Amino acid sequence: MTHHLTGHSAMPSGQVSHCQGCSLCSHCLPLGLAYEDLERFDAIILRPRPLKRGAPLVRQGEPFTSLYVVRSGSFKQVVADAGHREHVTHFLLPSEVVGLDAVGEAVHPTSVVALESSFVCELPFGSLEALGDRLPALRGALYRCMSQELHRDQRLHCLLAFATAERRMASFLLGMSERHAARGYSPYGFQLAMSRADIGSFLGLALETVSRLMSRFQRHGLLQVSGREMTLLDLPALEALAEQGESRR
Repeated sequence: MTHHLTGHSAMPSGQVSHCQGCSLCSHCLPLGLAYEDLERFDAIILRPRPLKRGAPLVRQGEPFTSLYVVRSGSFKQVVADAGHREHVTHFLLPSEVVGLDAVGEAVHPTSVVALESSFVCELPFGSLEALGDRLPALRGALYRCMSQELHRDQRLHCLLAFATAERRMASFLLGMSERHAARGYSPYGFQLAMSRADIGSFLGLALETVSRLMSRFQRHGLLQVSGREMTLLDLPALEALAEQGESRR
């Protein structure tokens, strides 16, 4: 069965959703907070904000004022170079935090765009910092998020610098599988809301290369693709490919 990590496609108008009733609470930033501390965290969250597919959550160069937690849907993070060409640098799934890369300079170095109908919870950073001073567990969770983002960027840099196209694709699919599994969903079946062009931009590959690799992986029984529905049929083989980068022809 294919599982979607999109949560509810919409929330009733006027409804304010709280952390205690959120299915992602055990995977989100306030993980581990005591009940009374969770209420204090909940109090600083602005009303969940809806975005339609293609709508920007933040734009490159905008002043940084808030972090955002993806509540449902998914996003792509893009950076525009001097020639105004956009490059995808990350995909964000539910419970992941948007804006950590802007904390240092107080300016967003990238744009973040909804890949589908999505909701985010906004955390004004001044309020979050003040609360973190009183709640060491929250401050620690924020540091862990920052550390994970740094580690992710390091892994991506190594992947793009040294890996073959096949290894890049296998690593990307395994990464999506692991992120879905970490949220309690199937690691074998999920929806890819991003386009193949976006995947190619993220992996430093041409669109034609992405399509060719998908077809090759299907021929060898590694996966099955139907539209945006992805089913991974042979995780051990993908893991071997990601580790060794050997071609399967």
